[in-house]
Amino acid sequence: MILAEKQRITTLIITYNEEQNIKAVLDDLLFSDEIIVVDSYSTDRTYEIVSDFKNVNIVQRTFDNFASQRNYALSLASNSWILFIDADERLTSKLKEEINFIIHQKNTASAYFMYRNFIFENKKLRFSGWQTDKIIRLFKKENAHYNTEKIVHEKLIVNGEIAKLKNKLVHYSYSDYNEYKQKMVFYGKLKAQEEFVKNTKPVFFHFYIRPVYQFFNQYFLRLGILDGKKGVIICYLNALSVFVRFQELKKIRAAKISRI
Repeated sequence: MILAEKQRITTLIITYNEEQNIKAVLDDLLFSDEIIVVDSYSTDRTYEIVSDFKNVNIVQRTFDNFASQRNYALSLASNSWILFIDADERLTSKLKEEINFIIHQKNTASAYFMYRNFIFENKKLRFSGWQTDKIIRLFKKENAHYNTEKIVHEKLIVNGEIAKLKNKLVHYSYSDYNEYKQKMVFYGKLKAQEEFVKNTKPVFFHFYIRPVYQFFNQYFLRLGILDGKKGVIICYLNALSVFVRFQELKKIRAAKISRI
């Protein structure tokens, strides 16, 4: 395969109260030519920790939603190739080698999916819907942007071919029950805003059938039952997020009606 001229890569991270993760992920990124952290005014030591890294640029911006925050970070990047990762993700040595190989070769793809290993309290979760989890983390800046209508679980819009990397990201998403529950509740409330924009009118189906189906799908159809107690916890909390979404949507709609 013909190699292209040396390419430079920018790594982007958005943060809020990530003092437990941020040092480890930044130590993991020494191969990157440029590292930019966009912090949402963390109240812990995230900003101070990042500031100790002389090779990292950190800016602060008030958080409105994930898509907007990611697009803002993207606008700051100096290089064409972008690696956009979360503070709770880690790159294996083989994945770093694969990324370096990809960006320095002539290829037709504009973006690359990465599969992820979901880590539950320091052990890999094998099923519960996460066995096929993948996300676009490597792409060319000029060919991509985040869909502003998807404010959580944001979607990257890519102009061009999308390929897949062989090696997986390590995703340390679940450290303890309360932290993950707070995350799922937060995501549910953001998803409620998306539903409001779509003019969804919540009914019995949304309040009860949707959360039950979410649990059933992940626990039985996606084999969460094989993950034992961990599967029950993850599937329940993901179902809880769906329940919160439509309860929050009900509140948003009621507040709007009361102002009319």
